[in-house]
Amino acid sequence: MGLLTRDRETAPCTVTISHRFEELSAHVRLNNGAVIHPGDTVQVQGPEIMAAFGELVEEDRTAIITRASKLERMWTRATGDLEFMELCEFSFSEEVMS
Repeated sequence: MGLLTRDRETAPCTVTISHRFEELSAHVRLNNGAVIHPGDTVQVQGPEIMAAFGELVEEDRTAIITRASKLERMWTRATGDLEFMELCEFSFSEEVMS
């Protein structure tokens, strides 16, 4: 991996979609043990997965992992804390807005 170059790799993955009263979630598990680092992107291949209300759907797919270049990884680490702090600026209260 170079300073400005990106590498791509494929990995088998399992996609789990939950559309139940107690849980609404979507998760991707990389089955080959690949680790995602700051700045990397993952794109799951295949058609959209739909789960009807009350269902939990699990499908095996292939994911394309695009590894961030060294420069992108350094930038993501350097600015990631700032972006996180933007999220912390919001608060939730029980007050009703009029």
